[in-house]
Formats: sequence, C-alpha cells, structure tokens
Amino acid sequence: MSVVLLVSSGAAWESRALAALTEHPATVLLRRCVDVADLLAAARTGQADVAVVAVDLPGLDQGAVDDLVQHGVRVIGVATDPELTRPRAVRAGIVTILAADRASELAELVARLPADATQPAPPYDDRSVPDPVESAPPRVGGPMGRVITVWGAGGAPGRTTVAGGLAGELARRGLSTLLIDADPYGGAVAQQLGILDEVSGLLAAARLAGAGPLDGRFTTTQRRLSDHLRVLTGLPRPDRWVELRPGTLTTIVERARQDGQVVIDTGFSLEPDLGELTGRPERNGLTREAVEVADELVLVGSADPVGLARLARALSEIHELLTGPRVRVVVNRMRPTLGWREADVVAMLAGFGDHLAVHFLPDDQPAVDRALVAGRLLVETGDGALTRAIADVLDAIAGVTA
Repeated sequence: MSVVLLVSSGAAWESRALAALTEHPATVLLRRCVDVADLLAAARTGQADVAVVAVDLPGLDQGAVDDLVQHGVRVIGVATDPELTRPRAVRAGIVTILAADRASELAELVARLPADATQPAPPYDDRSVPDPVESAPPRVGGPMGRVITVWGAGGAPGRTTVAGGLAGELARRGLSTLLIDADPYGGAVAQQLGILDEVSGLLAAARLAGAGPLDGRFTTTQRRLSDHLRVLTGLPRPDRWVELRPGTLTTIVERARQDGQVVIDTGFSLEPDLGELTGRPERNGLTREAVEVADELVLVGSADPVGLARLARALSEIHELLTGPRVRVVVNRMRPTLGWREADVVAMLAGFGDHLAVHFLPDDQPAVDRALVAGRLLVETGDGALTRAIADVLDAIAGVTA
C-alpha cells in the first residue's frame, strides 16, 4: 500500500489523477497539498510514501526534491509536455515523469515505483517515463574546468586571501576563472576587491537555479574584474544563509565549470547543526557542499602554534568527510621569528598522511596591505614573495614540476 501526496495547483489532469489514486486498491491519497511548502510539511510527518507533483509547480527545485527524498518520499512529476519540461524536471532531481494525458495510469505507476527514491520506475513506453541515463545531467569533470575549494579552520588563517590569490593567478595565466564567495557567515571577497554591490551574486544565482537551468542568465549574476576573472559575490548579511537550499551551490558550480576554472572561498565550520530537525537548511551545509564538490581542496592554516593546532584538527575533520586524497595543505604567514623550520611543520603533519602535500606562504603583510587598501588582487600589486608562492601552489595543483 502506497500513501500518496498530490499537489498540482489545479492542473487539468488533477481530476483524472484523483480518480485513479482513489479507485486503485494499492494506493491511498493522504492529502492534496496547495503548494510546495505544504507538500514539504506533509512529507516531514513521515506518513507519505509518494509525492505526485506538477513539473512546472512554482518553487519546485532540487532543494525541495532532496528534502522529499531525505524523508523517504518518492517523487513522480506530471508534465503536460514531457519533452519541453523534462530538462527542468531532471535539473530538480525528478527521475520519474508521467505525461499528463496518461494521468489515469498514475496509480499503476505509483504501485511500480522502486523502494529507492532516487531510482525511476521501469518505463512501459517512451512517452511515460524517460530513460534516466539519457535524462541525467552530464557528469562534471573531463574537459570542463577544475574546481578548487579553499577551506580552513576558524581564526582567520587567510582563506579569502589565498582564494583570491589563486583566482588571480589563474586569470593572469589566461584561464577564464570564476571566484565564488560561499562563506555562510558573511563573505569578504567583495570587500577585499573593492566591489561595492548591494546585490549578492550568490543569492541571485541561487534564485535562477531554483527557477530552472541557469544557461545564459548565469553571467548576469557575476561581476567582471578583467577579461579572464569574474566574481560571484557572497552574502550581504550573515543571516541570509537560510536562502541557500542544499544542492544549490553544487548546481551553480556545475554550471560555472562549463565556462572555465572555479575557485570557492568557504566558511570555517563543517560541524552539522539542527537543520534536519527544524526543516531548514544547515548553515554549515554550504561549507560542506563546497568541500565535497571540489576537485582540489586547499586547506589553509596559519604557521603559529594556535593555527597549527587548529590545522591538525581540521585535517582530522576533513579525512572523516572526504574519502579521496584531494587535500593540499597551505601553511600561511610562515616567518623565521616563530623559531621552527618548514621541515619541522611537515614532520608534525606527516601523521595525517605520508604523501600529504604541504606548501608554505611567507608572511608578506606589506603586499597584503597594498592589495587590501587598493581593492586589488595580489597579482596586481607586483611580483612579491607571496605572489610567487601562490603561483607555486597553483603549479603543484596543475602538476607542473618546479
């Protein structure tokens, strides 16, 4: 017996769907929901097995579908024109689509749904359920740009400075690059680069992603700094993190890497919060998502005793979250007055991996100050020691032997 939720906003096929669900012995209609918010509230009660939704329903996005799947609710999308609306449905994560003119067969389709909410029902012809392999979005990787996420523990180790330095160096080498500020506690990329913009590029892109494929509209959310460098500015206020649903950043990054390289500046915490219990997005979920979507993770820590202790704990956290050896450690603000050598730091970190890549950035505060005051990138302030060290990190990421 399958318990069904239905939300169609008065579509023409609704009456036939209701009749089919009511008459079939294997289905029970639990509730007719008025909108996506009502649907999610009903799903969180744990009583429903299946949600039948209109594909063009306002507010139906990947975050909403992920929420349903997390609560064990399988999703069927009903489309008046499946070929036209299939891209939006696939983008939202709907893998089973039924043509509206076959709404009378809805109950039979519900009865044949697999237990796994992420798998489609076996198709019984080409018009009813699309082939999930053909409909799925292209897998990221291959010829598309690389995603570099810059992360580090609390205490201002220099995440934003390193992220901006890497993005600037990529652009200097003639590579089209997008720098994304994804710090859920309020980013500083716009302030560091002198961008006075009241509109958050990240929130604007998130709204576009929720409405459908980003396509050409994605560039309108970005600020162009040069021929090769663009910036997606972060949250204007820390409290607006709630507007970013899970999966939104991944959607944005997948679109961005089609145009070139992507560098993401993140927050400091990976700790889970109470989002699952409250039904709201997790604040730190944005940082975890940025880490998980990365092809290369740059972990930044400061060279002082407190910073190195935090760096060691961060390495433990990241090894629990990631399974692949994608971590590259950057020890920032290394200076001789600390009294230890680079080899001493490498030896301390060796316990977290025999082949852990460790890089050192010098304490070049004058260069950082010049860039901050002028609202420019490090590469624009001259060929200093810090700029050269960041270029060396990028060479290592690219596999270039010194």
